[in-house]
Amino acid sequence: MIASGTAVALAQARDEREFGGKAVQLGAAIRAGLPVPEGVALPAALVAAVAAGDPAAAAGLPGVRASLPGPLAVRSSCAGEDSATASFAGQHLTRLNVRSLDQLVEAVAAVWRSGRSASTLAYRRKLGVEGEPRMGVVVQRLLDPEVSGVLFTRHPVTGADERVIEATWGLGEAVVQGLVTPDRYRLSPTGEVLERGPGRKQVAIRARPDAAAREPVAAHLVQALCLDDRRLAALHSLARRCEEAFPGPSDIEWAFADETLHLLQRRAITVAVR
Repeated sequence: MIASGTAVALAQARDEREFGGKAVQLGAAIRAGLPVPEGVALPAALVAAVAAGDPAAAAGLPGVRASLPGPLAVRSSCAGEDSATASFAGQHLTRLNVRSLDQLVEAVAAVWRSGRSASTLAYRRKLGVEGEPRMGVVVQRLLDPEVSGVLFTRHPVTGADERVIEATWGLGEAVVQGLVTPDRYRLSPTGEVLERGPGRKQVAIRARPDAAAREPVAAHLVQALCLDDRRLAALHSLARRCEEAFPGPSDIEWAFADETLHLLQRRAITVAVR
């Protein structure tokens, strides 16, 4: 039995109301043997207490910091987030390159506050989501990837039975923030490449000792494709494994770091909110 208010290893996150959608999806992915970076899930009760300045709650975070070497990514995991009807994409905060205990405490509180911003509350009303937001948090070791992006196991607009991949140099936040136009690829259900379209990737976001920094991309790489056949084959294999582990089509965030493919996030492909 997991005590309420206690941080747990991501693989133990099973209760969405307690740990939120992102943590539960990642926990399921770990239990299925998928390549998820190590991390910890903070339950909503603990996150709320840290945000309220409760020193007893914050006293549990040094163990979280000590259990994960190097810089951290601190991500939202709200109940109902990453569901089949509501992704909350772009609504909740992510903090990258968190290094000290003080930064971790502040990042957890900031993620909690992001669940109560005017825009997020308006989004909840538009979706008809009722009740007080319950914000869990995922804390993971931050990768410094060569390439990262998103993968849809079905076409997110047409529903066609094909893989759609977008990719950029460095961390995927360059795409989230609209700083680059990513490369775009389409694969058949059996992995054949149907399309390769270069984007314009003038900047990359990379983890550096003082911050997650924007850096210019070398001119010859701005429109160079960042996924070769080997990496595309690895992504196709990851898509197939997600299809075996989860019902329905998947929207996957991924990254190649030290030539190893990692799954950063998995959610169901959602219907657009109009």
